Amino acid sequence: MNEENVTESKETSIGLDENIAGAAAYLLGFITGIIMLLVEKDSEFVRFHAAQSTVVFGALLVISIALSVLGGGMAFGGITLGIVSLLLGLLSMLISLIAFVLWIYLMYMAYQGNKVRLPMVAGIADDLI
Repeated sequence: MNEENVTESKETSIGLDENIAGAAAYLLGFITGIIMLLVEKDSEFVRFHAAQSTVVFGALLVISIALSVLGGGMAFGGITLGIVSLLLGLLSMLISLIAFVLWIYLMYMAYQGNKVRLPMVAGIADDLI
């Protein structure tokens, strides 16, 4: 993870300080990310966090849904597929835990004025802004 510190917090076009708006971009995952991308026009800091939130939590939602569908479909296929289904369920729980920790971390870092650039995701986020 790459990190930049924004020393001075400026007000955004939506009337919030950058650090508060940056943290708010993560509040409801990709939903607030999309909203902030649409409404914030001036602050590159907020737009980056909004784009990163959209990419990270949108991807985690898709992965979670895929694991649930696969696991649910395999649950009724006999003992072997039942074990695979159980493993997919455990993997889904692990991803949920990682997503929760990442959510708290990213909100905290944005509130502190830091621009944390997640590997693989930051490039996609840059393309969105």
